[in-house]
Amino acid sequence: MKKLALVITFLTVGTMALAQWGNEEMAEKPSVRDRIFVGGGLGGISFSSYYDFVAVNGLVGYKITPKLAGGVQLQYKFTKYKQTTPEFNAHDYGISPFLRFNFYGPLFLHVEYEYLSYEYPAYPTYEKTRDGYSSFMGGGGFFQPIGRNAGFYFAALYNFTYRDPQSPYDFYPYNSPLVIRAGVTAGF
Repeated sequence: MKKLALVITFLTVGTMALAQWGNEEMAEKPSVRDRIFVGGGLGGISFSSYYDFVAVNGLVGYKITPKLAGGVQLQYKFTKYKQTTPEFNAHDYGISPFLRFNFYGPLFLHVEYEYLSYEYPAYPTYEKTRDGYSSFMGGGGFFQPIGRNAGFYFAALYNFTYRDPQSPYDFYPYNSPLVIRAGVTAGF
């Protein structure tokens, strides 16, 4: 039931964003090639005495209108847990369809649904375990052009479906409902 609610919410927000922009004419008729953009970035990095992780992502998007874009983002995260014996390495991967709406200059609103397949050391044997985690995130960001067809982006998102661990032995892929992303995108 939760997954159905997430999908309905994502589609509703996407429809509302389209409705805000759907009545206006585009200034020019860009080609399909001009509407496609690709990019990638750092999804996170952390080093501590408990674990280290590095997350990277890549994305492909399509400019539906000059202000509204949609696309899909692929993610990979490597985590090295240092508190287990022996040390434990995890490989997480996921996919996130998203919508972005530029509402004022370089500022944009962003919504996405994310499915992440993640590994963790299950207590008490620290056996490698894989589980799935669904998130619905929303927030905003800033896009700074770098030349004619590229730009840097920074986004701060809130994970509305974040779960606090109920015990010290629960593992979830996020340790906070706040998700920060940064990267570079380029058009063709």
